Amino acid sequence: MRILLITLSLFCFSQFAKAQELPEDIHALKQEVLRLKQDVDQVQVNLGRSQKRFQRGIFVATLGYSITIAGGLMLGREQDTLGQTLLVIGGATGITGTYLLVDSFKFLGRAARQQKPK
Repeated sequence: MRILLITLSLFCFSQFAKAQELPEDIHALKQEVLRLKQDVDQVQVNLGRSQKRFQRGIFVATLGYSITIAGGLMLGREQDTLGQTLLVIGGATGITGTYLLVDSFKFLGRAARQQKPK
């Protein structure tokens, strides 16, 4: 019984010693949680920027390629010159919209680079 009591008291003492180390671990854990929260906030900002530019790019590209199709349908008819003009203008607008779409992904890349271990 005496050995059991000594063993139990030593076990409790070791657990008490470990409990004293917890505040440092909790402090480090709090710091890590705050850092992760900042990272998540930055990712959300970048996603918001990306979404706005992506939507604008889709709109401009759709408009440009629609104009291109309308110009292509006018070729070989009474307003052939207008059709050719619409082809050029629509193509340029479509390419601009595609550039805006691709450009919107740079914010996603920035968010991904921030999450790499330092």
